[in-house]
Amino acid sequence: MIDQSRSLKALFSRIPVEVLSPKEIPDVPITGIAFDSREVTPGRVFIALTGTSRDGHKYIPSAIERGAAAVIGTLPAEEQNWPVPYLQVIDSRLALAHLSAAFYDFPGRKMTVVGVTGTDGKTTTSTLLYQILRSAGLAAGMVSTVSAYIGDQVLDTGFHVTTPEAPDLQRYLAKMVEAGLTHAVVEATSHGLAQERVTGVEFDIAVVTNITHEHLDYHGGYEGYRAAKAKLFQSLEHTAEKAHKPKRLAVLNRDDGSYEYLPGMTGVDQVSYGLTPGQTDMWAEDVRFEPDGTYFRLVTREGSVPVRSTLVGKYNVSNCLAAAAAAVFGLGLSLEQARAGIENLQAVPGRMERIDLGQPFTAIVDFAHTPNALKNALETARELTRGRVIAVFGSAGLRDREKRRMMADTSARLADVTVLTAEDPRTESLDDILAEMAGAAESAGAVPGRTYLCVHDRGEAIRQAVRMANAGDLVIACGKGHEQSMCFGETEYPWDDRTAMRAALAELMHLDGPEMPYLPTRDG
Repeated sequence: MIDQSRSLKALFSRIPVEVLSPKEIPDVPITGIAFDSREVTPGRVFIALTGTSRDGHKYIPSAIERGAAAVIGTLPAEEQNWPVPYLQVIDSRLALAHLSAAFYDFPGRKMTVVGVTGTDGKTTTSTLLYQILRSAGLAAGMVSTVSAYIGDQVLDTGFHVTTPEAPDLQRYLAKMVEAGLTHAVVEATSHGLAQERVTGVEFDIAVVTNITHEHLDYHGGYEGYRAAKAKLFQSLEHTAEKAHKPKRLAVLNRDDGSYEYLPGMTGVDQVSYGLTPGQTDMWAEDVRFEPDGTYFRLVTREGSVPVRSTLVGKYNVSNCLAAAAAAVFGLGLSLEQARAGIENLQAVPGRMERIDLGQPFTAIVDFAHTPNALKNALETARELTRGRVIAVFGSAGLRDREKRRMMADTSARLADVTVLTAEDPRTESLDDILAEMAGAAESAGAVPGRTYLCVHDRGEAIRQAVRMANAGDLVIACGKGHEQSMCFGETEYPWDDRTAMRAALAELMHLDGPEMPYLPTRDG
């Protein structure tokens, strides 16, 4: 007996995806959804995705061999001759997203869902909002690029930073509903938006941190990248009606260049936040940075509260404002509840995270991997020390090449010493990447061997940085943050900058500590 709620025919009857062929969708039972043939188990439907380097249609035989009950793709159905039903659609990624939502019975429709997008600060803002909701007594979950938080359960969402694919994302949301959660915070990357991974999530509130230079290689330029981010705000008008009738709201950054563009992308209510008093719906006043944290007053036209945050830097004040604006104007929480949540957040993994083994200088690991984020990190580092700032970072291979020069230029101007090193070179030549960065550093006035170094092995780069640090200096390793691997060729090697920093410091201080993680560059 077929479970009609999980039959292919029943699922398609609930989603806005046109099947070009066959005319009659087969009534076959479905046990799950897979887009990777290696993840197919008996009864799953396999959806063939076409990417920049792989065509999923080539893996249909493997999927069928593993027990796929049906296949969905974009190639003409009449040209396919498989022993299981094959459905032709216009957009297989859209089909994957909508089918995943239907398979898990549209969990986003049963909660209030807040989406957070932007170039930098997404994870911090998402985590701040999650803490505000939890501190206010709301049953909230979160899916960030670091982890999924479902009640007391914490799930790793992957090696590298991007939104989970639709089947995983919908499964996380379904688990939240099953756990009795009423609110979900979802970090939405540009890839996640452009590749329809968050389609069907049913967002009620959309928040933007900023839109600066990143992923321009993938999106074809800044306009394409900005348009991908805008999809989150455009989706608000298409969210299904929910029984509990949450408010639809766009939360915009008045201080960012995106403010000239995003207001016209959605017809729902909008509020703004910013650092300039009186020009926005929520702002900060009396901002000051002390050794024990950041202090400011959180202000709206109806009132204000004093706030102390352990997060450092002006950009984190902006992140606090973004989260608080969503909570207060979108979810009806009070300023006092927003304050409590902000103050309850002690740290965000890999974001300006201090590593302290008793060394006489400051050591920090931060995720800054864009020109804007690196600028913010180094400016903040300067505020945290009266000594030198020593920066260690690289730039990824097979990604936007322009930012290599931009980041090297930024560090040459803002850091006292720059150590250029490996950061996911993939199949590109690390020598070539470092040469591009070195050229930009020298153009900005950096002197080889004195104010900048090129060290191929990231572990050795961090070692050299801590060895040259004097009492009162600050060493900051940027670009990897919380990430757990680094890609050389097509192989992901286990890697954590925080472990590497602890290993280097332990060696320096002659203490017991972790071993320096291995990378192939260690072999020369």
